[in-house]
Amino acid sequence: MDLEKYFIKSDLIPAIVQEKSTGEVLMLAYMNRESLQKTLETGYTWFWSRSRRELWNKGATSGHYQKVFDVFADCDDDTLLITVEQTGAACHTGNHSCFFKKLL
Repeated sequence: MDLEKYFIKSDLIPAIVQEKSTGEVLMLAYMNRESLQKTLETGYTWFWSRSRRELWNKGATSGHYQKVFDVFADCDDDTLLITVEQTGAACHTGNHSCFFKKLL
């Protein structure tokens, strides 16, 4: 699979991670070519950490892995939607989802 079309606009692409069983949005992270390739090859999510400037396998430290079921590209090929089975919390705060701060 040629992944280059997803990185025409930028070296990083946003990836929305969604719980397959509930549809709950768990997190937003960024992928580069290598992390997307590793995700497709391993069946578990890999991302690019913008703050640490390195690849990271979600759950490698915490044990809170994300088993990938589907990877969808949006209509512009510049955002991904990844459906997963989440083990434990997706958020580094310990919350199941990173989206727990209600504003309205």
